[in-house]
Amino acid sequence: MKHWLLSLALWTLFPVSAYAHAITFGIVPQQSAVTLAQNWGPILKYLSEQIGHDVVFRTAKDIPEFEKRLLAGEYDIAYMNPYHYTVFHQKPGYLAFAKQKNKQIRGVLVINKNSSVTSIHQLDGQKLAFPSPVAFAATVVPLSSLEQMGINVVPQYVSSHESVYLNVAKGFFIAGGGIERTFNNSSSQVKEQLRVLWRTPGYTPHAFASHPDLDPDLVQKVQTALVNMAATKHGLELLKSINFNGITPANNQDWDDVRSLNISLLQHMIDTE
Repeated sequence: MKHWLLSLALWTLFPVSAYAHAITFGIVPQQSAVTLAQNWGPILKYLSEQIGHDVVFRTAKDIPEFEKRLLAGEYDIAYMNPYHYTVFHQKPGYLAFAKQKNKQIRGVLVINKNSSVTSIHQLDGQKLAFPSPVAFAATVVPLSSLEQMGINVVPQYVSSHESVYLNVAKGFFIAGGGIERTFNNSSSQVKEQLRVLWRTPGYTPHAFASHPDLDPDLVQKVQTALVNMAATKHGLELLKSINFNGITPANNQDWDDVRSLNISLLQHMIDTE
């Protein structure tokens, strides 16, 4: 099984054009490709059966590469963080059609369970681990909040949420940023070594969004299949594997709370293309 997952995870790193006759479903690389394949592969298999089209799991080696692929429109459907959605809705025009049900995304700062730290003010001047400069709830919101509170930290980027948790668990960093869902979905061996020190305010969660060239009727089928998952025992079990209780329809305006933050970290990608 592990060899199969590794092969599948590596397979997702090749150019999308090799699978022109399949629906490519890109998942933001918050975790390793192997972990994502294990969690999302069965869901996309279920989705393929429901809509009558092959849905191919895709990701990228890291978040910057994922951003480049979004800008190039390489995914037919993508699951992307809230800030990514506001950027790549502008270009190439991804359009949100679903989101996690009854859930806001919250960033967390985690510390080792044996740490003597009891307040985020004790992090002033410290090096903290974060997944990437533009990870919305795991990096952007925590850093902005800390700055507003007069807490100055030195961010160190370690490529994924999974890496943040592992680095903090091993004591390489005093604290690190992630989100509630990936923290709750991390391995028990790592999670049991950590505790949440602080949570950010909540925002509209990740978007399921379709490329503007994808057939609207097909998008509707995908939306219906995702929304209906929670109505069956098997579908609900699959959702629980990614810590979802359900999926609900969404529209572009749902992410106006994120737009109101006026984040400009990736605007250059849009302006220079």
